[in-house]
Amino acid sequence: MTTLPDIVAARAARAPGDPAILAPGRDALTVGALHAQLKRIVATLRLRGIRRNDRVAVVLPNGPEMATAFLGVASAATCAPLNPAYRAEECAFYIDDLEARALVILRGFDSPARDVAAARSIPVMELVPAGAAGEFTLDDADVEVDDAPLDLATADDIALVLHTSGTTSRPKQVPLAHRNIVASTRHIGAALALGPADRCLNIMPLFHIHGLVAAVSSSIAAGGSVVCTPGLALPAFFDWLAEFQPTWYTAVPTMHHAILSAAEQRGDMTHTSLRFVRSSSSAMPRTVLTGLEHTFGVPVIEAYGMTEAAHQMASNPLPPRERRPGSVGMAAGPEIAIMNDAGDILPSGSTGEVVIRGPNVTAGYANNPGANAAAFTNGWFRTGDQGVLDEDGYLTLNGRLKELINRGGEKIAPVEIDEVLLEHPAVAQALAFAMPHPTLGEEVAAAVVLRAGATVTERQLRELVATRLSYFKVPRRILILDAIPKGATGKPQRIGLAARLGVAAATARDADAPQVAPRTPVEEIVAALWTEVLGAPRGIHADFFDAGGDSIRATQFVARVRDALSVELTLLDFFDAPTVADVASLIAPQLGSAPADAAPSSITV
Repeated sequence: MTTLPDIVAARAARAPGDPAILAPGRDALTVGALHAQLKRIVATLRLRGIRRNDRVAVVLPNGPEMATAFLGVASAATCAPLNPAYRAEECAFYIDDLEARALVILRGFDSPARDVAAARSIPVMELVPAGAAGEFTLDDADVEVDDAPLDLATADDIALVLHTSGTTSRPKQVPLAHRNIVASTRHIGAALALGPADRCLNIMPLFHIHGLVAAVSSSIAAGGSVVCTPGLALPAFFDWLAEFQPTWYTAVPTMHHAILSAAEQRGDMTHTSLRFVRSSSSAMPRTVLTGLEHTFGVPVIEAYGMTEAAHQMASNPLPPRERRPGSVGMAAGPEIAIMNDAGDILPSGSTGEVVIRGPNVTAGYANNPGANAAAFTNGWFRTGDQGVLDEDGYLTLNGRLKELINRGGEKIAPVEIDEVLLEHPAVAQALAFAMPHPTLGEEVAAAVVLRAGATVTERQLRELVATRLSYFKVPRRILILDAIPKGATGKPQRIGLAARLGVAAATARDADAPQVAPRTPVEEIVAALWTEVLGAPRGIHADFFDAGGDSIRATQFVARVRDALSVELTLLDFFDAPTVADVASLIAPQLGSAPADAAPSSITV
């Protein structure tokens, strides 16, 4: 079986009465009924002149119709799901970029995609739910499906097109052939030991690879079933657990965190039907992982996926094999290696870019030879993630290469800062990110969300990071927020976060500072020590780090101040007070000297 319709047809021949698609408030759709639904979709599209590999844009809310529409449209043509929350400009970009031949949209659903399609004379096909979960008609067409061939998609036909996020560049089209998706469903099924008794509770959006392949396609391919919900809703999630008795669910860490927070208020949750919980798409905080395992009494399986790989690339194994928290596991489908910038494969234990190759990997971005030249090296696809592959084959990710913070040449993986911030009992969520800096290029910042009723200061959080990590990794700014901005799939997005939070113009304090000369004896001594370390005098309001100082020079400067004046001054003190005036004011009480804005005193040092 090399296509999605092959998988459904084979299951329908074996056990047509088994449930396939379920949803709250709807009757279950059997495998036989799913097979019939797919044939009706194919026949309807063929009557509308849609052929194999034609792009069909699909705008539907999360639910069973989106699942069957994906499977059905992909059986006939190329399915291109769009986020139903897109605005007019976004709809126009994606529909134009796809060169869509048709738009499938829920009848009565208010979306600018309708006007965009109409302006381009693209046929709009209205979907009307009918019957069991996932059953529907298109344009009220009552299509008779006879035994004539339907010209179903083949293994090399493109089943699905999704776009990259486009955070730092124009979104790229990722075409995935049936053979790519089928390979990925097999990889997921093998990694999770999925079978006919398994049922996935899907809360992931179905315009994203995670939900479409990990939840829907892998469940159908394994002989199991999938519950298609409207998305994560609390406390409804726990009602669905009780009603549908799923054996697993898969989600991104932010969803897991929300579930964990709600579950902690419900008492003992260790007697559900779950046999494991799966997490993918971004790093899982250790506290959330251990909390989920304690709450539900089942293992949490961390996995690693991306659109270009039809989702899964690596996965931690199920017990009794070893799971390693913090690692995304071992290769679970494609080959995985670590590559340097020159294209050389590095030995185990080396840090570099994660690269993959295998049957689930896209053949390349559509209509983008420049992106393909950059993405493929010697047959390997460059993921854009930095990681380490150990001797046992376990992969640990340091983050996206584009997300690494380049602080004056120091490359910092933001995920390690996240982990430290999350150790504080007051912190519920944490996300480190780069903010622009006029001399260093980038500086470290972080956003945190506190637990309900908890309090903590920015300085206390910086002190925590300073005890765990190198000085240059301590965030210069920590923003305490009600919520961290997330993308459409629920993943926090580091790239561009500074601009979204209004700190894109975070400045060096000496950039426009007046070149004020020392006003007190203490300032004169501190300024002289500053000049010794940095090699150039600056005004007393100049920022040490903005003036070219780094962690090594900061250590030297602090040591010289302590030795010269016999005072207590720590690196963290200096980090908070990185100017001559600040340092002088900070240590003045220890010297019994006057404050900087008072008349100069006679101090002996």
